[in-house]
Amino acid sequence: MPRNSSILLLSAGHACVDVYQGAVAALVPFFVAERAYAYATASGIVLAASLLSSVAQPVFGALTDRWALPWLLPVSTVLGGLGTALSGLVGCYALTLVCVAVSGIGVAAYHPEAARVARLAAGGSHRAMGWFSLGGNLGFAAAPLMVAAVIGTGGLRCSPLLVVPALAGSVLCLPVLRVLERTTTRGGSRSAAATGSDDRASFVRLSLAVVCRSIAFTGLGTFLAFYARQRTGGGAAAGTAALFVLYLGGAVGSVLGGSLAERWERVTVVRGSYLITVAALAGVVFVPGPALYAFVALTSAGLYVPFSLQVTLGQDYLPTRVGTASGITLGLTVSVGGLVAPLIGTLADATSLRTALTPLIAMPALSWLLVRALPEPAARTPGAPAQQTGDARATARPPARREHR
Repeated sequence: MPRNSSILLLSAGHACVDVYQGAVAALVPFFVAERAYAYATASGIVLAASLLSSVAQPVFGALTDRWALPWLLPVSTVLGGLGTALSGLVGCYALTLVCVAVSGIGVAAYHPEAARVARLAAGGSHRAMGWFSLGGNLGFAAAPLMVAAVIGTGGLRCSPLLVVPALAGSVLCLPVLRVLERTTTRGGSRSAAATGSDDRASFVRLSLAVVCRSIAFTGLGTFLAFYARQRTGGGAAAGTAALFVLYLGGAVGSVLGGSLAERWERVTVVRGSYLITVAALAGVVFVPGPALYAFVALTSAGLYVPFSLQVTLGQDYLPTRVGTASGITLGLTVSVGGLVAPLIGTLADATSLRTALTPLIAMPALSWLLVRALPEPAARTPGAPAQQTGDARATARPPARREHR
């Protein structure tokens, strides 16, 4: 199977998984409407989906560093869908939390192994990894539309229909896994031997930057539907449209990030993106009316241009622990943003949504401060030996055109 075909299938499967990360936030307004939850109570659902996912991501990442676990891709995809599908059927708040937590574990199990498989299939190409990330962002973008179509039409009792993408995603990844299994069998090992030295200090700073980015994105995504209604004077459709723009802008940002990394160093692209996001997020919070949607789109793109680049940066900072790096940059630090959602909800209940969202403006600024002095590591192609160097700053970035030859 050609590399492009494998990446497209993995990207589609990624969309079928990440639709459930977006679905949890999209379900919150319906839980509020049908079950009369307060902001803080409803945001606890996002917390439940994020908490176990945050804890489980590094565990699954460490496991994939030791063993190849390709079966996790279809199994975790189905698990993520089942948890979300059942959350609308249980009337008890505690059982609802259990269901979304199960969905979060499914999402957590998927990402480290999927990132490892995608890295092998991409052959080290930043652009190909951008397309893989695009799938997840499209899943996010589709989530509010899917939830609005299913739950908005029939109520929470129709939530079992939300399992359909999971079933499709579990099937899509099978051809790629079969090809990689044959390749691994011929090569005599599951992947290239880990070589090079780990730059743990840079990886920690990168991870903290991703945490700040996650807080901004998750906090905005959890309450944007409510805030858009207030700022535009629209109804439920205004909130759904704002979420769609938020997630679609992320899809554009992921592809753009891979393209920009072909011309400039990844760290340079990441720094510039966070600076732009500071101004864009301020526009979301303070500019009223329809202009809100333009700032939402710019904020989303600014937060997602660095997304796939941070994953490959993390993998290159920890070349001997690619699974762990993937689990943290693609999973743990992304999920941890959900832990802050209840605090934002509590502040919103006590003051206003505008007041509660204002501190989010500082998050991309903190991310910029953390990445502004990061070195650009040597990009490593799977299967090729890593360059040995004592100074990560002195490693030359391979020519961009190499990655597509």
